Amino acid sequence: MIRAAVLAFGVLQAFPAFSGEPLAGRASVIDGDTIEIHGTRIRLEGIDAPESRQTCTSKETGEVVRCGQKSAFFLADLLAEHAVTCTEAGKDRYGRTLAHCEVEGQDVGAAMVRAGWALAFVRYSREYLPQEDEARSAGAGIWATEFVAPWDWRKGAR
Repeated sequence: MIRAAVLAFGVLQAFPAFSGEPLAGRASVIDGDTIEIHGTRIRLEGIDAPESRQTCTSKETGEVVRCGQKSAFFLADLLAEHAVTCTEAGKDRYGRTLAHCEVEGQDVGAAMVRAGWALAFVRYSREYLPQEDEARSAGAGIWATEFVAPWDWRKGAR
């Protein structure tokens, strides 16, 4: 009986996203709205960032901007060498963990949207609309470009 309890505890520790505890550690950036911590792929809840291969067009110069890449780079700079703490909010349709994440007390999703490198994913949440309004007004990030919303880009609108 004790052996089974110890084994169950070990399994929960190996899969912290299922233990009810926040998942924390250094994160690897997959793209502008997805990170990985300890082998767990985490989709930032409530935001949608340009896809890695997505481009936009600068309003000022008309030049092509690799906005998906810039979004991922911004997220990588934001997380840098810091510990990231994520609280699971569920699973998406691909089985990825959906979570709200923080770095040094700052909401990562809010920071991405406020900087203009992600949009509020209003299909699922209206949480980050104030930050999106702020970024749009400032012409920050993708708001300085002509762009297709990531959800439309994935459907082929390019």
